[in-house]
Amino acid sequence: MKKLDDQGFQGQLKLAVLIDADNTQASIIDGLLAEVAKYGVASVKRIYGDWTSTNLRSWKDKLLEFAIQPVQQFSYTTGKNSTDSAMIIDAMDLLYTENLDGYCIVSSDSDFTRIAMRLREDGKLVLGFGQRKTPKPFVAACDKFIYTEILREPEEERESRGDREAPPKAAADIKLDRKAANLLRAAVEDAADEFGYAYLGSVGTYIMNRQPEFDPRNYGYRKLGDLIKASGLFDIDERESPMGQGKQIFIRTKAKGR
Repeated sequence: MKKLDDQGFQGQLKLAVLIDADNTQASIIDGLLAEVAKYGVASVKRIYGDWTSTNLRSWKDKLLEFAIQPVQQFSYTTGKNSTDSAMIIDAMDLLYTENLDGYCIVSSDSDFTRIAMRLREDGKLVLGFGQRKTPKPFVAACDKFIYTEILREPEEERESRGDREAPPKAAADIKLDRKAANLLRAAVEDAADEFGYAYLGSVGTYIMNRQPEFDPRNYGYRKLGDLIKASGLFDIDERESPMGQGKQIFIRTKAKGR
């Protein structure tokens, strides 16, 4: 399988996007598919739910626009989510019948923990998408987990900026919790050379392996490098690429007292 760098998977992977409509807001779909496109091509796009219900009305307008195949799943029993079972069965069918590189499971339900683990056991990339309330076991079972709150920017905030990109935060405004700061330091230490500097791409890979839900956008930054620079915790060294294409970023933990 192709490896992750600090910006995402290299190359075009064939992905299946499986959406739990009962557990996902339609307002994230644009951001969701844009995020999926960073990792590969959405060869399969399916969304599951009871389409006879008025609860999914907001999704119906999105199906044709984004070429998503609706899968009907009646709610046979009150209080039971039959959509989950249909998604899990389809994921296994696709595993054995299609030549896919990975799966995007869009739900905040812990019922998908085991299928995520099973797909990874078969060497498939598993990207999870769900709300911050998603149970930790499902988050940990994925290669990468993206909180859907960062995929849907408030409409009034976009309008106030006139659709311009959000201005970067000042370093003093960043609020890294202790767990996140320790994770960054551990990643740099693990990837450091004899001079204490670590390549940013290696730092990103370590973080993804340790904490799938870590994302610089959770702290208001689009890229890991921007978050690290703003944190004030590290020395930054930008070096010319050996291939002569741009610069590579290396970072080192600042000495105490600096």
